[in-house]
Amino acid sequence: MPTPASHPPTTGSGGGHRVTVERGSQHVTVTIDGRVVAESDRPLLVHETGLPVRYYLPPQDVDLTLFEPTDTHTTCPFKGEAAYWTYRGEAGAGAEPRTDVVWAYPQPKEKVAEIKDHLSFYDAAAKIEVSQ
Repeated sequence: MPTPASHPPTTGSGGGHRVTVERGSQHVTVTIDGRVVAESDRPLLVHETGLPVRYYLPPQDVDLTLFEPTDTHTTCPFKGEAAYWTYRGEAGAGAEPRTDVVWAYPQPKEKVAEIKDHLSFYDAAAKIEVSQ
């Protein structure tokens, strides 16, 4: 299971590192163990130097009843402090927990303010399907 991702090395405050946010209209479906946990037609695409594009989904499009907040927090010098959730599945369903599989920025930096409270998933534990 991956741990929260570290960010590419940078120098100074910029170091050529860029983060941009783009509103998308793609249909994004996220599944864990074959169960749809999120579905959205209004993702935010975050393009960041050295990282694959990440799809950030509005919290209303994620079944948060399947997740539990953790004490994990990481800091990105470009986006702010991230909070994490563990996938627990439905109560009594015996799903295998997926620790820190989803994250969000409750108080993002001003340059990426649009991502506030939107959720993104690690593709090592969640299947992320994107269609037009």
